[in-house]
Amino acid sequence: MIAFYLFGLYLAQTLGTQDEAYIAEVIAGLKELPEKVEHILQQSETIKAVAEKISTHNNLFFIGRGLDYAVALEGSLKLKEISYIHSEAYAAGELKHGTLALIEEGIPVIALATQDDLFEKTVSNIKEVKARGAHVFGLHEEGNAELAKAVDEVFAIPATHPPLTPALSVIPPQSLSYYASLARGNDVDKPRNLAKSVTVE
Repeated sequence: MIAFYLFGLYLAQTLGTQDEAYIAEVIAGLKELPEKVEHILQQSETIKAVAEKISTHNNLFFIGRGLDYAVALEGSLKLKEISYIHSEAYAAGELKHGTLALIEEGIPVIALATQDDLFEKTVSNIKEVKARGAHVFGLHEEGNAELAKAVDEVFAIPATHPPLTPALSVIPPQSLSYYASLARGNDVDKPRNLAKSVTVE
């Protein structure tokens, strides 16, 4: 991910599509990521507590918009891969008809809402699943107190340059998968039925 960020910045610089000030700002944000990752990992007990709650369920959902949807897909994949809990990731704006019909009382929903420009719309989707009985764990950036009003539990990541947010927001879902797997007594180092494309055609 970091390599792609740098490649994108190189292209922007070469093609002149971004000015030097913007490129310097993003690079400064990249240099701050290790410290911010460490800050998230120091809150692992909070994530572990949530993971132990979801480990008793057989189904759950991830929702998000834009970049958050991409992270939701990764979180759902990782959860299935090592905890064997069935999960699906949905673009929050597509929570209609059949997908919304799957929401039932008490089902966990991991809602990512880290992007300011999509925040209100995501909160609207969260309210839709809450109204149908879902237990919602929200993920947002520090400094945004609004999400806590719409969800049951909330986890905050450090703020960063907007395009860099997935480098941080992906960590809690991956940690959640890890701790949920442990809570279910799985060997996280040897997921069952895992076939890598480098060895299997």
